[in-house]
Amino acid sequence: MSILDKVKDMLPKRKPANPKENLPKEKEQMRRTFGFYCNKNHGTTDEKLCPKCTALLSTVMLKIARCPYGFTKPLCDKCEIMCFGPEKNKEFMNIMKTATSSSMLMKHPMTAMKHKLAQVKIDMGKQQAEMEKKKQAEAKEKNAKEKAKAKEEAAKNGAEAKSAVSAPAKTSKKKNKKKK
Repeated sequence: MSILDKVKDMLPKRKPANPKENLPKEKEQMRRTFGFYCNKNHGTTDEKLCPKCTALLSTVMLKIARCPYGFTKPLCDKCEIMCFGPEKNKEFMNIMKTATSSSMLMKHPMTAMKHKLAQVKIDMGKQQAEMEKKKQAEAKEKNAKEKAKAKEEAAKNGAEAKSAVSAPAKTSKKKNKKKK
Protein backbone atom coordinates (compact mmCIF):
# COMPACT_ATOMS: atom_id res chain seq x y z
CA MET A 1 0.00 0.00 0.00
CA SER A 2 1.49 3.33 -1.04
CA ILE A 3 1.59 6.52 0.97
CA LEU A 4 -1.07 8.13 -1.25
CA ASP A 5 -3.50 5.29 -0.55
CA LYS A 6 -2.98 5.76 3.19
CA VAL A 7 -3.62 9.50 2.88
CA LYS A 8 -6.79 8.87 0.84
CA ASP A 9 -8.06 6.51 3.53
CA MET A 10 -7.52 9.18 6.20
CA LEU A 11 -9.46 11.87 4.30
CA PRO A 12 -13.19 12.13 4.94
CA LYS A 13 -15.38 10.39 2.38
CA ARG A 14 -17.38 12.55 0.03
CA LYS A 15 -21.14 12.39 0.51
CA PRO A 16 -23.18 11.49 -2.56
CA ALA A 17 -25.40 14.30 -3.84
CA ASN A 18 -28.89 14.24 -2.39
CA PRO A 19 -31.39 15.87 -4.78
CA LYS A 20 -33.90 16.38 -1.95
CA GLU A 21 -31.52 18.91 -0.39
CA ASN A 22 -31.49 21.09 -3.52
CA LEU A 23 -35.02 22.50 -3.21
CA PRO A 24 -34.62 24.06 0.25
CA LYS A 25 -31.29 25.54 -0.84
CA GLU A 26 -32.84 26.95 -4.00
CA LYS A 27 -35.74 28.44 -2.03
CA GLU A 28 -33.30 30.12 0.35
CA GLN A 29 -31.35 31.51 -2.60
CA MET A 30 -34.60 32.86 -4.06
CA ARG A 31 -35.44 34.61 -0.78
CA ARG A 32 -31.99 36.21 -0.67
CA THR A 33 -32.20 37.24 -4.30
CA PHE A 34 -35.63 38.79 -3.91
CA GLY A 35 -34.49 40.54 -0.71
CA PHE A 36 -31.45 41.97 -2.44
CA TYR A 37 -33.49 43.11 -5.44
CA CYS A 38 -36.22 44.70 -3.35
CA ASN A 39 -33.69 46.48 -1.09
CA LYS A 40 -31.87 47.87 -4.10
CA ASN A 41 -34.88 48.87 -6.23
CA HIS A 42 -37.77 49.48 -3.82
CA GLY A 43 -35.96 50.96 -0.81
CA THR A 44 -36.73 48.23 1.74
CA THR A 45 -34.25 47.15 4.40
CA ASP A 46 -32.93 43.92 5.94
CA GLU A 47 -34.13 41.70 3.09
CA LYS A 48 -37.74 42.65 3.87
CA LEU A 49 -39.90 42.76 0.78
CA CYS A 50 -42.43 45.21 -0.56
CA PRO A 51 -45.97 43.84 -1.21
CA LYS A 52 -45.32 43.43 -4.95
CA CYS A 53 -42.12 41.42 -4.41
CA THR A 54 -43.75 39.41 -1.61
CA ALA A 55 -46.58 38.40 -3.96
CA LEU A 56 -44.15 37.40 -6.71
CA LEU A 57 -41.94 35.47 -4.28
CA SER A 58 -44.93 33.54 -2.91
CA THR A 59 -45.94 32.66 -6.49
CA VAL A 60 -42.38 31.51 -7.23
CA MET A 61 -42.24 29.37 -4.07
CA LEU A 62 -45.59 27.78 -4.91
CA LYS A 63 -44.47 27.01 -8.46
CA ILE A 64 -41.16 25.56 -7.25
CA ALA A 65 -43.06 23.26 -4.89
CA ARG A 66 -45.36 22.14 -7.73
CA CYS A 67 -42.66 21.87 -10.40
CA PRO A 68 -43.36 18.97 -12.81
CA TYR A 69 -39.64 18.09 -12.81
CA GLY A 70 -39.72 17.40 -9.08
CA PHE A 71 -36.30 16.98 -7.46
CA THR A 72 -34.53 17.00 -10.83
CA LYS A 73 -35.76 20.48 -11.72
CA PRO A 74 -33.41 22.82 -13.55
CA LEU A 75 -32.90 26.45 -12.57
CA CYS A 76 -36.03 28.44 -13.32
CA ASP A 77 -34.28 30.84 -15.70
CA LYS A 78 -32.99 27.85 -17.71
CA CYS A 79 -36.26 25.91 -17.65
CA GLU A 80 -38.20 25.25 -20.84
CA ILE A 81 -41.59 25.40 -19.08
CA MET A 82 -42.69 28.92 -18.19
CA CYS A 83 -44.79 28.49 -15.05
CA PHE A 84 -45.54 32.10 -14.16
CA GLY A 85 -47.29 33.62 -17.17
CA PRO A 86 -45.85 36.31 -19.45
CA GLU A 87 -45.93 39.35 -17.09
CA LYS A 88 -44.73 37.63 -13.93
CA ASN A 89 -42.17 35.72 -15.95
CA LYS A 90 -40.62 39.00 -17.20
CA GLU A 91 -40.50 40.36 -13.64
CA PHE A 92 -38.96 37.13 -12.38
CA MET A 93 -36.31 37.10 -15.13
CA ASN A 94 -35.45 40.74 -14.35
CA ILE A 95 -34.93 39.86 -10.69
CA MET A 96 -32.81 36.83 -11.57
CA LYS A 97 -30.62 38.91 -13.91
CA THR A 98 -30.05 41.31 -11.03
CA ALA A 99 -29.08 38.35 -8.85
CA THR A 100 -26.06 37.53 -10.97
CA SER A 101 -24.94 41.14 -11.36
CA SER A 102 -21.68 42.41 -9.92
CA SER A 103 -23.39 44.11 -6.95
CA MET A 104 -24.98 40.80 -5.90
CA LEU A 105 -21.58 39.19 -6.27
CA MET A 106 -20.18 41.73 -3.78
CA LYS A 107 -22.97 41.37 -1.22
CA HIS A 108 -23.62 37.60 -1.38
CA PRO A 109 -20.62 36.12 -3.22
CA MET A 110 -21.27 32.46 -2.39
CA THR A 111 -24.93 32.62 -3.44
CA ALA A 112 -24.09 34.34 -6.72
CA MET A 113 -21.25 31.93 -7.50
CA LYS A 114 -23.34 28.86 -6.70
CA HIS A 115 -26.08 30.14 -8.99
CA LYS A 116 -23.61 30.79 -11.82
CA LEU A 117 -22.01 27.36 -11.38
CA ALA A 118 -25.43 25.72 -11.45
CA GLN A 119 -26.19 27.52 -14.73
CA VAL A 120 -22.94 26.31 -16.26
CA LYS A 121 -23.62 22.78 -15.04
CA ILE A 122 -27.06 22.80 -16.69
CA ASP A 123 -25.64 24.15 -19.95
CA MET A 124 -22.99 21.43 -19.99
CA GLY A 125 -25.60 18.78 -19.25
CA LYS A 126 -27.72 19.96 -22.18
CA GLN A 127 -24.70 19.90 -24.49
CA GLN A 128 -23.82 16.38 -23.40
CA ALA A 129 -27.41 15.25 -23.96
CA GLU A 130 -27.38 16.74 -27.46
CA MET A 131 -24.08 15.03 -28.26
CA GLU A 132 -25.47 11.72 -27.01
CA LYS A 133 -28.58 12.13 -29.19
CA LYS A 134 -26.39 12.84 -32.23
CA LYS A 135 -24.31 9.73 -31.55
CA GLN A 136 -27.43 7.60 -31.19
CA ALA A 137 -28.90 9.01 -34.42
CA GLU A 138 -25.63 8.32 -36.27
CA ALA A 139 -25.52 4.77 -34.89
CA LYS A 140 -29.13 4.14 -36.01
CA GLU A 141 -28.37 5.52 -39.46
CA LYS A 142 -25.25 3.35 -39.72
CA ASN A 143 -27.22 0.24 -38.65
CA ALA A 144 -29.94 1.00 -41.19
CA LYS A 145 -27.35 1.32 -43.97
CA GLU A 146 -25.69 -1.94 -42.93
CA LYS A 147 -29.04 -3.74 -42.90
CA ALA A 148 -29.93 -2.41 -46.34
CA LYS A 149 -26.53 -3.46 -47.67
CA ALA A 150 -26.92 -6.92 -46.13
CA LYS A 151 -30.37 -7.29 -47.72
CA GLU A 152 -28.97 -6.30 -51.13
CA GLU A 153 -26.16 -8.83 -50.78
CA ALA A 154 -28.58 -11.50 -49.61
CA ALA A 155 -30.84 -10.77 -52.58
CA LYS A 156 -27.86 -10.92 -54.94
CA ASN A 157 -26.60 -14.16 -53.41
CA GLY A 158 -30.11 -15.57 -53.48
CA ALA A 159 -30.47 -14.75 -57.19
CA GLU A 160 -27.08 -16.29 -57.95
CA ALA A 161 -27.95 -19.38 -55.95
CA LYS A 162 -31.26 -19.80 -57.82
CA SER A 163 -29.53 -19.46 -61.16
CA ALA A 164 -26.84 -21.93 -60.08
CA VAL A 165 -29.47 -24.45 -58.94
CA SER A 166 -31.62 -24.05 -62.03
CA ALA A 167 -28.67 -24.25 -64.48
CA PRO A 168 -27.64 -27.85 -63.57
CA ALA A 169 -31.25 -28.91 -63.70
CA LYS A 170 -31.53 -27.72 -67.33
CA THR A 171 -28.38 -29.54 -68.38
CA SER A 172 -29.60 -32.78 -66.85
CA LYS A 173 -32.85 -32.51 -68.84
CA LYS A 174 -30.87 -32.04 -72.05
CA LYS A 175 -28.77 -35.13 -71.26
CA ASN A 176 -31.93 -37.10 -70.58
CA LYS A 177 -33.34 -36.06 -73.96
CA LYS A 178 -30.14 -37.11 -75.78
CA LYS A 179 -30.20 -40.53 -74.10
CA LYS A 180 -33.69 -41.22 -75.40
